[in-house]
Order: sequence, then structure tokens, then C-alpha cells
Amino acid sequence: MNHHCRRPLLLLLLFFFFFRLLSADALPSQLVSLLSLKSSLVDPLDTFHDWETSKPGQQPVWCSWSGVKCDPETYQINSLDISNRNLSGTIPAEIEYLTSLRHLNISVNQFAGTLPTAIFNLPFLQTLDINHNLFSSAFPPGISKLKCLSYFGAYSNSFTGQLPTEFVRLRFLEHLNLGGSYFEGEVPKCYGRFQRLKFLYLAGNNLSGQIPDELGLLTSLQHLEIGYNAFTGIVPMKFASLSNLSLLDISNAGLSGEFPIAVTNMTKLKTLLIFKNNFHGEIPAAIGKLQSVEILDLSNNNFSGSIPEEISSLKNLTQLSLMNNKFTGIVPEGIGELPRLEFLFLWNNSLTGILPQKLGLNSRLQKLDVSSNSLSGPLPPNLCHGNNLGRLLLFSNKFSGALPPSLANCTSLYRFRIQDNRFNGSIPAGFGSSPNITYMDMSANNFSGPFPADLFNAVQLELLNVSENSFDDLLPENIWSAPSLQIFSASYSQLRGKIPNFRDCKNIYKIEIEGNELSGSLPWDIDHCLKLISLNLRRNSISGIIPWEISSLPSITEVDLSHNLLSGTIPSSFGNCSTLEGFNVSYNQLTGPVPSTGIAFSSLHPSSFNGNEGLCGGVLRKPCSTEKENEVKPQHPKKTAGAILWIMAAAFGIGLFILVAGIRCFRANYQRRFIVEEKEIGPWKLTAFQRLNFTADDVADCLSMTGKIIGTGSAGTVYKTEMPGGEIIAVKKLRVVVHRDLKPSNILLDGEMEARVADFGVAKLIECNESMSVIAGSYGYIAPEYAYTLQVDEKSDIYSFGVVLMELISGRRSVESEFGDGNSIVDWVRSKIKTKEGTNEVLDQNAGGACSRVREEMKVILKVALLCTSRNPPDRPSMRDVVSMLQEAKPKRKSPEDGGRVVVNGGGKPPAQKCTS
Repeated sequence: MNHHCRRPLLLLLLFFFFFRLLSADALPSQLVSLLSLKSSLVDPLDTFHDWETSKPGQQPVWCSWSGVKCDPETYQINSLDISNRNLSGTIPAEIEYLTSLRHLNISVNQFAGTLPTAIFNLPFLQTLDINHNLFSSAFPPGISKLKCLSYFGAYSNSFTGQLPTEFVRLRFLEHLNLGGSYFEGEVPKCYGRFQRLKFLYLAGNNLSGQIPDELGLLTSLQHLEIGYNAFTGIVPMKFASLSNLSLLDISNAGLSGEFPIAVTNMTKLKTLLIFKNNFHGEIPAAIGKLQSVEILDLSNNNFSGSIPEEISSLKNLTQLSLMNNKFTGIVPEGIGELPRLEFLFLWNNSLTGILPQKLGLNSRLQKLDVSSNSLSGPLPPNLCHGNNLGRLLLFSNKFSGALPPSLANCTSLYRFRIQDNRFNGSIPAGFGSSPNITYMDMSANNFSGPFPADLFNAVQLELLNVSENSFDDLLPENIWSAPSLQIFSASYSQLRGKIPNFRDCKNIYKIEIEGNELSGSLPWDIDHCLKLISLNLRRNSISGIIPWEISSLPSITEVDLSHNLLSGTIPSSFGNCSTLEGFNVSYNQLTGPVPSTGIAFSSLHPSSFNGNEGLCGGVLRKPCSTEKENEVKPQHPKKTAGAILWIMAAAFGIGLFILVAGIRCFRANYQRRFIVEEKEIGPWKLTAFQRLNFTADDVADCLSMTGKIIGTGSAGTVYKTEMPGGEIIAVKKLRVVVHRDLKPSNILLDGEMEARVADFGVAKLIECNESMSVIAGSYGYIAPEYAYTLQVDEKSDIYSFGVVLMELISGRRSVESEFGDGNSIVDWVRSKIKTKEGTNEVLDQNAGGACSRVREEMKVILKVALLCTSRNPPDRPSMRDVVSMLQEAKPKRKSPEDGGRVVVNGGGKPPAQKCTS
């Protein structure tokens, strides 16, 4: 029985109960209102479980219900708070029976549709909070009936149409929040007639036009946020009258002109946010009048000239952000003496000179980012004086000298990026004792030895990059012992000696030690690096054979061992490595056949094997000799019994070694393959064509316990296994599958609204270099090499996926008459992107292409689509890389916790993007 059906019965029973309990002819209207509310709402968390009428007391029972507050004398309900309960449904008309209600809060729920106008019939309502819901359509009329209303919050809903003007008639209104919806058009000029308004929030809508001068008449205003809209023009000069403002946020609003001089009259201002606009020119000296300001963010504009000295007089400043502008000159020395400075962001300007040497000494500096400038000289010695510094980003400057030893003892530091500078001397000891450091990039400097071994004691260190330095030292023996290390890069750093054993290599997934003087063999215990994805040891002097253990790594994707002194053969086990995408062993001393099986070896370019005269077969156009390599030579009559004995002993020893190594190789490969296959089993569906006495789970469980390989073929491996009921069955695990017909109509949504690839009717199980007899697929989605050569691999599906991406962002089909005869959407896009205007034309305006923020995200996806549809198949990325790139293009979300600031992947319920073209 649904909640609509329960409601009459519930009311009837309650009526009978209260008829006996109270000497009255009808239920109290307040009770009727609350019970109607409960029965009208969907309450999945059962938050109304205490709204029961079975235990009457001296006061009305509803006064003790959760969210309900009553006047202690009259027992009239004056406050109702049902916020943050995940409620949906409708607010009933009976809400208007709460005639004494002063405060109503229904925020952070799932209410949708039109805002119920019955709320407007509550004559004494003072505060109304509907923030974070799904109310949509135009704002309904009638709000002006709430004559006592002082607070109205509707942030993060989906209202459309013009901003409602009725609010102006509410003479007691002090707080108005209409942000985070889809209101459009201009801000009404009548909004300048609010008599007592102190808080106005219109940010994150689709508002356009110029900001009206009339807003400058709101002299009582203390908080104004109107950013994240699509305004034009300048900040009105009449804003100079807003002398009571403590916060002004007009960021990302499409504004232009010079620095809005009107704000310098706002002497009570504590927060000024005007970032991400098109302001230009110099910052006026009058900015020094903002003596109360604590947060000053002028970033992402086109401001130029020098940073004014007057900023040094703003003693209350805690956050200063001037990044991404065109500032030149030096950083004023006085900024280093600001006593409360915590965040200083100056990156991506053209600043020169040295940093203020007192920076950090007198303040609680937490984050410093001055990267991508032309700053030089030594670092200030006391950046971490109070041990508060967490982020230090100095990369792409001209800093020189040694690192201050105090930095190595900065236990608060967690992100340290100083690459691309001129620092010299040795890296000071102490960083390894830091409990918080996670990211260290010290590459492209002039550091010299010794190599800091204590770095690998850092318990949280995930990335360490010391490439392009001059250590002239050995790699420390404990290099792989850092418990959290994931990426280690030390290319072109004058490292020598042997590579330490990998026995402690637990979490590392990327190793780059290219261009050094490393020698000796590659340790065979590299199979301890179970998470390794990329291994780059090119341009060293590594000798010996290639360990087959590399091919046993479950996630290995890229291997580059080129330009070394490796000998022997390429282990055939690499041909069975299903994760491998890149393998470069050029310019070594390898011999024997190149593996001919596996996806990687079928798609590799022959240049991956250049410089190895003894290699043959595979992708090389050099057939391997069919003659016997070990011919029986004539015996010499003068051989002695001792010589024969030595030969037999040597042959026996070699045979024993080969036997042991072979058993070890077979066992490891078999176990690894079976474990991987076991992990890959399920969740899957068993489709039976006759009555069976076992389930899919039975197959999976028994396969892992009793499965035996009884055969292998081009399409996969066949196992024999026994079911719980005693049935003996054969289970075939299929192998690389190429779909061959990836298109929008074959991408469906499951019950959880997750995309699933469907229709494998023309899918093909392929081996390397396999050609098809006929072309399968849909015109417009077929990779060009498939059409020309009939050869297909996973890169063919990547091409089709790129076409799908192009369709998504352009709103066009893969083939249209507009593209011209024989042309597809790929040809059309390539012709358009030659100009900026053409690129914008590609983007679907109805899908957000008209909005600057969405447009930038769509351009990122367009770049991914272009990579996927590269003419040369090897140039197309792997699907793993495609997913990574698409994840970086995730849209920004509005977070309810930050008052509407735009954050990436923010928490809470994310409304759709707002257009700011």
C-alpha cells in the first residue's frame, strides 16, 4: 500500500483515538497539518518514526516530535525543521494550518517540481529555508504575502525564468539567496529598493546584461555574491556607496574594464573576490585603503604592472592571490612582513627579483605558490618557521643556491615542487623524517651528490622525481623500501652502479631511471613489484638477460629497455602478457625470435627492435633460420677421457639448470594465469539452454578448486571441472575480444544507469595480425585501416569510441550530408579545428557549448576524441589512457559546504553547470 493509500486510513484511526481522548468534535488543526505532512512525504530513512500519538502527556504530543518546537505557553507550533532527511513527495495544502509558524526549514532534501504556494499562506513566517532541493520551473507568485519574512534561502535548486521581483515588497527582508539555479535575464533594477537587505546571493545562475547601478543603493548590504554569471560591462561606480560590505564576490562573472576603483571605498571589506574576469591595467595605490581586508583574490585576470607596495600595509591579510595575471617587477619586501599571511599565490606571472627574505618569519604561512615566474636568488631561510607550511610550489623559476636546511625539518610539509630551477648543492637530510610529505619534485636543477638515502624513509611519500640533476652517486639500497612510494623518477641524474634488489617494491607502479650510467644485470626479483605499470630503464649500461619475471607482472603496460647492453633472447612469456602495450628493446645485443603472439607484439613498430642484429621473426621482416643451430661436428680422435668427463658434467649441469628454471617458469606462469583467470571470473550470467543442476557461482567456485587445463586454442583455454552434484563439465575461458561495431545505439544503460556495451553480434576473438574475411561494423565508425587491410585489433574499437565522443560533443551523427561525399564526422571535425571559430562551431550549443566553463571541458573531450581517431593506429591511446583523460575532464561541481564556490568533484548534490559564455 503506497503512502497515498495509507493517508485516509491513518487519519481515520487518529480521529477515533482523539475523539475519545479529547472532548472535542475534531482533531486540532496543527495535528491535522503535521499528520498530513507525514503522510504526503516519502521518508526512506524513517525519520518520522517518533511522530506517534500513542503517549499523550500534559502538553500536546506533537510538541515533543523531532523538528517541532512549540510556544511554551500557548503550545502553538512556532518552528518546524525537517531538513536533511532525504525527503521527497509534496508539501500538502494543510501546511497552512500552522498559523503561528515563524520558522520553516525543509532544506537539503529531494523536493521537486513547483514550490508549493500553500507555504505563502503562513502569515507570521519569518524564516523560510528551501536550500539544496530540486524545485524547478519559474518561481511562483505569492511570496509577497509573507509580510514578516526576514530570511529566504533557495540556494541550489533548479528554478528558471526571470528573478522574482515580489521580494522587493517584503520590507523586513534581510537575507535573500537565489543562487545556484537557472534564473536568467538581467538583475531587476528594482532590487535596489530593498530597505533592510544585508545579504544578497545571486551567484551561479544564467544572469546576463550589465550589473544595475541601483544595487549601489543597498547601503545596508553586508554580503554580496553575484559571480558565476554571464554579465557584461564593468562594476558600477555606485558600488562605492556600499560602505558596509564585508564580503564582495563578483568572480567569474564576465566583467571587464580596469580595476573596479569603487571597491576601494568599501573600508569594512574583509573578503574581495574578483577572480576569473577580464579586468586589465594596473592595481591602483588606493587598494591600500582596504585596511580590514583578510582575503584578496584578483587572480585569473589580465592585470599588469607591478604589485603595489600598498598591499604591504594590509596587516589583516591572510590570503593573497594574484596568480595568472601579467604582473611584472619584484614582490614587495613588505609582503614578507605581513603578520597574518597564510596563503600567498603569485604563480604564472612575469615577476623577477628575489622573494622577500622575511617571508614566513612573522606569519603562519601555510601555502606558497610562486611557480612559473622569473624569480631568482636564494630562498627565504624561514619559510617554515612556525611549522605550518604545507604546500611549497616554486617550479619554473630561476632560484639558485642551496635549499635551506630548515625545509628538511618542516614536518607540516606535504607537497614540495621546486623543479626547473637552478638550485645546487646537496639535498639536505631530514625529509625522510617528515610524517606528511607525499609529493616531491626536485627535477631539472643542479643538485649534486650524495643521493639522499633518507628520502625513502618517508612513510607517506608517493611521488619522488629527482631527474635531471648531477648526483654522481649510487642508487641507495633502500630505494624501494618507502612504504607508500608509487612513482620514482631519476632520469639523467648521473647515477651509476647496480640497480638494488626489488624485494621491498610493494606499491610502485612507475619507475623511470632513463639516461644514467647504471650497470650490472636487472634484478630477477622484479616480480615483487606487483603493481608496476611502467618501467623505463633506457639509455644505461645494463647487461645480462631480460628477466622473464617482468612478463609475470599483472599490470605491466610499458617496458623500455632500449639502448643498453642486454643479451640473450626475448623471453617468449612476453607474448602471453595481456596487459602489455609498449615494449622497446632497441639497440641492445639480443638474439633469437621476437615473440609473435599477443596484442602488443602484433602492433609494435619494428623500430622497437632496431639495433639487435641477432633478432628475427615477429614484426621484423627478417625470417628466423630453419637450420639446426647445433650441428654435430666430427669428433677429434685425440679427446681424452678427462675432457669427455668435463663435457658430460657441464652438459648435466646445464640440463639441470634448464630443468629447474623451466619448472619454475611453468609453475609461476601457470599459477599466475590461473589466479588472474580466477579473479576475472564473475560477476557473470549463466545462460542455460536446458535444465541444469548447478549455478554460475558453482562453476566459478569449482573451477578455482578442481579446474584442470585440458586444452588451449586460438579463442581461449578449456578447463575440466566437477560440479557439486558430480557432473563433469568443460569450461572455456575466452581471450584481447574486439567489438567491431561500437556506436551509440550499442551503448545501453543498465538498472543503475551505468553505460554498458551491447550487441556483440559481430565481435571477434582475434589473434595477432589476424585478418578478417569481410568488413563488419557500421559505416562512419569503422577504422580506416580495417577498411583498407581487413586487419582489426583493439585500436579499431578505440577509433570507434572516438567517433562516439565526437557525436556526443557535437550533437551530430557520424555521417551527414553536410560533411561531403565520402566524409565522416572525423573528417569534418579535422577540417573545423584549424581555426578557433571552427572549434567552437564543432561544439553542440545545446549541450553547453555556449557556456565558457562547459565549453572548455568539451574541448578537452574533443582532444581525446582526436587522439582516439588518429590515422596511425599506434598513435591512438589505450582505453586505460582514455579513461584517465576523461576523468581529468570531469565537470566542476557546486559544493553545498562551501557556500556555492565551484570545486572539482565537490560533495553534496551537484546541480548542472551554469552558463557563463
